[in-house]
Amino acid sequence: MVNKKVDFSTFFLILTQMNKTKKFLVLFTLFIVPLLFYIFLSKGIYKYANLPILTENVVDISGDATFEEHFTVVCFLGDDLSKTKGQLFNLNETIYKRYNKSLYFQTLVIVAPGEEDEIEQIKNRLGTYADASKWKFVITTKENIVAIFNSFDTPYMLNDNFGSDYAFIVDRELRLRGRKDDDDIDDGKLYGYDMNSVAILKNKMRDDIGIIYYQLKKSMQKEKRRKREI
Repeated sequence: MVNKKVDFSTFFLILTQMNKTKKFLVLFTLFIVPLLFYIFLSKGIYKYANLPILTENVVDISGDATFEEHFTVVCFLGDDLSKTKGQLFNLNETIYKRYNKSLYFQTLVIVAPGEEDEIEQIKNRLGTYADASKWKFVITTKENIVAIFNSFDTPYMLNDNFGSDYAFIVDRELRLRGRKDDDDIDDGKLYGYDMNSVAILKNKMRDDIGIIYYQLKKSMQKEKRRKREI
């Protein structure tokens, strides 16, 4: 009989503990999980709330192409495309294929005169991977290349071929966008994205363009709500 009482007491204790565990799980599910989700979501919204403006009023391209009213990935390849075309294919794989169907998007390549034949070959090759209509090639003087590049006001310099290893993001209001808190840079300011590094293009530039489109989406939703309220 004593053993039976001990067994019953033990069973009752286990049952009580199980009920407490169930109550805790219910409370955790109802209150703690939503709170954790809210904190995570809030941090996500904060992260994607803004992509900093680093330079205002960059010099626009003259002629058929323009930065205005576009989200533009800009690169300067100068007068020797044969040495730098590999950078374009890195951009094509990591950035262009992801965003070429997005609103206002374009990729603009600035080159010096004399590269016309090379441009046609590159266009044909790019066209085998995806619709290349958002690839814009602008041929302009070396003086204009220097003027446009310098207007970005970055710590970088053009090389001897009037080109750069960096790609840049220019928004619809002619503003250079980038980072002010990049962990890999001493002062945190990331003006451009090294086209030789697929990792940088994929993990930084692609994410940063995504932030711009997040902003655009939220702005368009806000405008729709405003119009419905009128």
